[in-house]
Amino acid sequence: MNDNLFHLKIVAKDGILFDGEIKSLTSYNDNGKFDILALHANFISIIYKSIIIVDSKGGKREMDIEKALLKNKENNLEIYLGIDNISA
Repeated sequence: MNDNLFHLKIVAKDGILFDGEIKSLTSYNDNGKFDILALHANFISIIYKSIIIVDSKGGKREMDIEKALLKNKENNLEIYLGIDNISA
C-alpha cells in the first residue's frame, strides 16, 4: 500500500457505501472541521454535516450526512451512518 493512502469503509444500515483506499477525508465534529490523512492518530468521534473524500486517484466526492460515528485506528478508517439515536 502507498504510504500516502489509507483504507476507508463507510457502512449504512442497508450496506456498505464505500470500501477502498483514499488520500484524505474531511468532516466536522464538535470542535469544527478536521482532516484525516494517512498515519493519522487513532481516535473516535461523532461527525456531522458532510464527509469529503479524496480517493486514491485524486477524485473528490462529498456526502451529506446527519450524524455518524467515525473510528480511525492504524490507517483503517470506518464510518457508521444512521446513528441518529446516539447523543453526542
